[in-house]
Order: sequence, then C-alpha cells, then structure tokens
Amino acid sequence: MVVREILGLLIPDEGAVFYAALAVHVTAGMAAVVAGGVAASARKRPGRHPRTGTAYLWALGVVAATAAMMTAFRPREDIHLLAIAVIAFSLALFGRAARRRRGKDWPTRHAIGMGGSYIALLTGFYVDNGSQLPLWDRLPHLAYWTLPTAVGIPLIWWALRRFRTGISARPRAAEEPGAPHLP
Repeated sequence: MVVREILGLLIPDEGAVFYAALAVHVTAGMAAVVAGGVAASARKRPGRHPRTGTAYLWALGVVAATAAMMTAFRPREDIHLLAIAVIAFSLALFGRAARRRRGKDWPTRHAIGMGGSYIALLTGFYVDNGSQLPLWDRLPHLAYWTLPTAVGIPLIWWALRRFRTGISARPRAAEEPGAPHLP
C-alpha cells in the first residue's frame, strides 16, 4: 500500500475523494473534541452547554458519515473505525433524546449517552493514530482501546454523583437562591 506523510502521520494514498473525506473527517473530529469538551465543562443551563452540545452532535454526525465514506475505500482496514464512529454517534443521539424527552432520570441517561459518545470518539482517534503519537507510541495497542474508557467512566460517574448530591465545583453567586442547578 502506498502511503504519504501528512503532518507527521502516515496516511494511505487512496486518491482525491478519500483525501477530501479525510480532511472533512479530521476537521469535524477536532470540532467534536472541542465542542464536546466545552459542553461537558460548561454549566448545565441554557446558553453555552446546549449550543456546544448541538455543535458536538452535528460534528460527530459528520465524523460518522465521513468514516463511512473512507470505509468504502478501505473496508478491511477501516471497518472497526466505522463501528466506533456509529457507536459514538448513536450514543450522542441517545443522550440528546434523553434531554429532549425529559423522562425519569433523564440527566443520568443524557450524561451517559453524551459522555459515552465522547469516550468512543477519543477511542477511535487513539486506535487509529496512537501508534504514531509521541508517548502513545510507547503503549501497547490494547491501551488505545481501553485508556479513554478507563479515564472517561470515572469522570462520568463523578459528574453524576455531583448532580445527584447537588455538589457544584463552581460558586453559585450569580444564580438566584434556590434555583435548580445541574453540574
């Protein structure tokens, strides 16, 4: 297989359409990482959290669509990445649906769906690129599959615990007394 080095990463040479899909995929992936991180760290109220959460969902949808396009060119090499992308997008849709329907315990389902999708997004990135990244290149391949989950699940648990106990790491001075607060 012919490969090219782009920004220090070895990329298979599959032609212009593949490269176009890859460029959109990388851009959407970076947007998803940033938007997801901002949404996760923002106060859970109207404004930044829902706006960046929506941007995350759209970017993740583009990641999944472009993963499907690239898998069409290299099915044996990329089918596992497509599966991860579909799982990530499905979890994000589940998280979004939990928020919109507001059924019993919707914050838990929302956090698990969105947090799980972010874990899957990072897992896909590290599985595909970890062996070419500084420090990560020293880890066994299994670490690319497991470290995002090993870090992400405790963070989701911590956020859910904060929500259930009403503990906030941020001061509430700007809020009205007694106003409901999601961490």
